[in-house]
Amino acid sequence: MDRQMAKKLGLYLRRKRLGQGVSLRELAGVVGVDKTQIMRLEQGVVASPKADVLAGIADYLDLPLADVFGFAGYTTPNQLPTFRPYLRAKYKEFPDEAVEQMERFFVRLAKKHGIEGPVDGEDER
Repeated sequence: MDRQMAKKLGLYLRRKRLGQGVSLRELAGVVGVDKTQIMRLEQGVVASPKADVLAGIADYLDLPLADVFGFAGYTTPNQLPTFRPYLRAKYKEFPDEAVEQMERFFVRLAKKHGIEGPVDGEDER
């Protein structure tokens, strides 16, 4: 990411954070980094921000991850994940058995409506 892109990303994140009344300390604590790291990111001096830090910021500030990654120059996939990885990411606290039950239900529901899902194991790549 060049300096201009870093500045645009920083400005975007700062405006969104301030617009929601979130302090540097609060955001840093939630994301799990030092507040100076957030400050440097907002100042546009971080050339290669870590994807997990950007994802944490986007999540806490309720920003579209594709937008944040776009500002950072990261490519975003143009496909959505299949149901199982989505469940694992969204509902981390669900036990494997619950995820499997939901996936089976979803497959039955999709078939009922004439929609075909992934082949077994396809979502595990």
